[in-house]
Amino acid sequence: MELHVGCAMWTYAPWQGRYLPTSLSPRERLRAYATWCNAVEGNTTFYATPAPATVSSWAAQTTCDFRFVLKLPKPITHERRLADVDEPLRAFLTAIEPLGPRVHDLWIQLPPSFSPADLDALTGFLRRLPREHRYCVEVRHRAFFADPRSEQQLERALGETGAEWVTFDTTVLFGSPPVTGAEREAWTRKPRLPRRSRALTSYPVVRYIGRDDAARTVAGWQPWLAPVAGWLREGRSPTVFIHTPDNIEALDLARRFHDDVRALVPEVEPLPEPIPSGPPTLF
Repeated sequence: MELHVGCAMWTYAPWQGRYLPTSLSPRERLRAYATWCNAVEGNTTFYATPAPATVSSWAAQTTCDFRFVLKLPKPITHERRLADVDEPLRAFLTAIEPLGPRVHDLWIQLPPSFSPADLDALTGFLRRLPREHRYCVEVRHRAFFADPRSEQQLERALGETGAEWVTFDTTVLFGSPPVTGAEREAWTRKPRLPRRSRALTSYPVVRYIGRDDAARTVAGWQPWLAPVAGWLREGRSPTVFIHTPDNIEALDLARRFHDDVRALVPEVEPLPEPIPSGPPTLF
């Protein structure tokens, strides 16, 4: 029984020397990250399709059970809005082939303007996708959360193709006014979305964003512990990503979330021992 947890990236300057060794080359940072977490969001693929050598390096640094949830490129989801995308989609799928089973989900993040009126485009796109991959969809238009009919229509569209609805829980972030610069910036960039804990498939995906105060982040994820534990007991295999506005403590927080769930479901496999951030000392 495995719970996969991760962060929004695997290389981040504030982690060097704090959680990860300072001397890591770019081609070793993912390997070190993978001793802390067993999943990662592939946000960089939204901005550019990676080169084959880059993807091969990602594969070499991770085991086959490590999970990449890779965001489809921006031209597919935001610029062309899922229409006439065969060429960029084919290029992307070819580029990520070296990852093999590490590609846990291909993540279709849709812009806030993508509304229930656009569901036919999503349904047609999902039906055309190759079946050798799993897919998850993140919507941000308020109607999908406020209008039960629109919610049901989206669930039906996803259910027809076995796609998951990605939950992006920002309730804690927006629960009280921001107190740090990173929180203020997050308030201008992140969507105000309600918490949604309904899984459609055997592989739920949760993105949770807390606050820059670690204690508030931990307090805020308490409502997630029972649903995640329940999914595991049902035989589902969830992936949970922990964010904070500045992400400085996100690596440690992801492991703390994993520990909190294991306290409820002891059968969950433990995470590996993280690589030391520096050389061992005598004291």
